[in-house]
Amino acid sequence: MVYKFRVILDAEEDIFRDIAILEDDTLEDLHNAIVNAFGFDGLEVASFYTCDDTWNQEDEIPMFDAGDVPGENKIMSDYQLSDILNQDNTKIIYVYDFINMWTFLVELAAVEDLIVGNVYPETIFSHGEMPAEAMEKHFQADFEEEESYNEFEDDLDEDDLDMFSGDDSFEDYGFEENWN
Repeated sequence: MVYKFRVILDAEEDIFRDIAILEDDTLEDLHNAIVNAFGFDGLEVASFYTCDDTWNQEDEIPMFDAGDVPGENKIMSDYQLSDILNQDNTKIIYVYDFINMWTFLVELAAVEDLIVGNVYPETIFSHGEMPAEAMEKHFQADFEEEESYNEFEDDLDEDDLDMFSGDDSFEDYGFEENWN
């Protein structure tokens, strides 16, 4: 079977590529297809993220195992597309280049029969030109801006912020000033 994906760049303008790839290819193969379809050089690190139906990011699937124990974490090459994506679970997020954060919404649009003679993966449709720079991301905390970052902030006074409270003596701390 062939999986047909629509890969949409998270940008203000509509920029997307449709990619056909074999269902038993790996996430690494899909990564390479996306890199080629959007014209990246492929020298940057990338990750896929599983997500729910409303694109809420869940588990990371990185290119490389950066864990403390080699082989402990699964990576892109460990997953066939059919392990992660199917007709019930159609969405995954792709991030390329963690400095610029090129972010893509990847959705399985169709599962079709293999066409004899076609070479997979292939970019079957292209819409929009890539911008020179990735869209700026605005990360926001889950709490209201008016809320205090520190629940004890209002209980502090100036004397609490000064470690020595005007006295340069270290005697109260259990060591002498010239301790070394």
